[in-house]
Amino acid sequence: MHSTDPAPTQTPQPATNDRRRWFALAIVMTAAFMDLVDVTIVNIAVPSIQRDEGATFSQIQWITAGYALAFAAGLITGGRLGDIHGRKRIFLVGISGFTAASALCGLAVNPEMLVASRILQGATAALMVPQVLSIVHATFPAHERGKVFGLFGAVVGLGAVSGPLLGALLTQWNLFGLEWRPIFLINLPVGIAALVLGSRFITESKAPRARTLDLPGAALVTLALLMLLYPLTRGRELGWPVWGYVSMAGALVVFAALVAYERARGARDGSPLIELSLFRVKSFAAGIAVQTVFGVGLGVFFLVWTLYMQVGLGWSALRAGLTGVPFSVAVSVAAAVSVQRLVPRFGRKVLQAGALVMTAGVLIYLAEAERYGLGITSWQMALPLVVMGAGMGLIVAPLTDAVLSEVPREHAGSASGLINTVQQMGHALGLGLVSVVFFGVIDERLTPAEVGPAFVDGFTHALGWVAAVLGAIYLLMFALPKRPAQHVEGGGGVEEAPVTGEKERELVP
Repeated sequence: MHSTDPAPTQTPQPATNDRRRWFALAIVMTAAFMDLVDVTIVNIAVPSIQRDEGATFSQIQWITAGYALAFAAGLITGGRLGDIHGRKRIFLVGISGFTAASALCGLAVNPEMLVASRILQGATAALMVPQVLSIVHATFPAHERGKVFGLFGAVVGLGAVSGPLLGALLTQWNLFGLEWRPIFLINLPVGIAALVLGSRFITESKAPRARTLDLPGAALVTLALLMLLYPLTRGRELGWPVWGYVSMAGALVVFAALVAYERARGARDGSPLIELSLFRVKSFAAGIAVQTVFGVGLGVFFLVWTLYMQVGLGWSALRAGLTGVPFSVAVSVAAAVSVQRLVPRFGRKVLQAGALVMTAGVLIYLAEAERYGLGITSWQMALPLVVMGAGMGLIVAPLTDAVLSEVPREHAGSASGLINTVQQMGHALGLGLVSVVFFGVIDERLTPAEVGPAFVDGFTHALGWVAAVLGAIYLLMFALPKRPAQHVEGGGGVEEAPVTGEKERELVP
């Protein structure tokens, strides 16, 4: 059991005359950018990996879902480790591990090694990312944080646009004959530089009242998700065996055991992984449902979309990457407008409008994909992608504040961490469901001439599911506050900082 007393090193008061804090900011922002880009950069390279390595479609799903699952399972624990042992120390451990895992991904000799390396990447990102805003909070005085968080918003927008493009370019260029591998190897010089400079310029800080670790809770969450996801991704290939259904049913039992354990731990020492009392707050419980379901929809869409363009339509990675630029730009613009202008005036209606607008974009895309078939062009995709991006931007930026608005201040940190954790879990679940909603309607043995039409049919079928998910999100949003109060800041800042660092990732699935 780790002590909650940080002992010799307490969180220092931010100094306004220390120029090193700006170097520290650049370093942690670079790390956040690496994580943001790493999610989107892989999606665009997935077809190239599948083709070059002969990976099965379930292995392709795990290359993306494994990262999300490991990240989600370790996020809250990573934040608490920073509280207890020092944010700088855990950040440097995380970025070292992330860089090493990136090297293993780039040097993977088979799909199995790549999947394992991606899981390691996600686990080390869970150590690195939660420290980012913690370090900012401990390094900058309150009057400078608005400017700093504005810079973070710019980094998010840049990551949203540059990730797919960078992945497309690196894959298309085939540097040194390495095919897709540079999308991972590019992290090496960046990670090494961040490690060296971070050890010099980042100031160490700890939380004065850090919570203890809940490793059994994290293990139960991971086990339950594995029992659910593994049969979903492998079931189609194996003919949906009985053990798969047993495993998925068993996942519900493990989730129930998790709830019982967390209730007992909360009563015993007050530091559970999941603060169950939060679910008595109606808006928070509804918001958790929205985040989870939204993650499922995004997980399904982005993987299927990539396969549709590059495998079904036969487009290059570069063309697919450029096709997605209108979507990324629309998300960034709508996110800024929703937070600054719309939500203060219209409250919850903005989020619900976002769900309806995004649904409209999905339905327009479905209609165009059916109408134009294999002859569809990037320009014809631009309209539905802009509409979808605008709808998503209206949702993602204000959603966390809306969910947190009725949460007690003392639980703001736990609530924020849980929101981002379930969003990533939903994303992993959505990637697992691709086997059902996309590959489930495609024959296993296709001639080259049949691949295109089959993938178009699979894509339109998956879009129907995504539209249904967005409809469910619209209905769930009725339980959110009509006009969220001033967002919760979490009291003194140290409690919420470790987990809210993940908030920036919500713009980039």
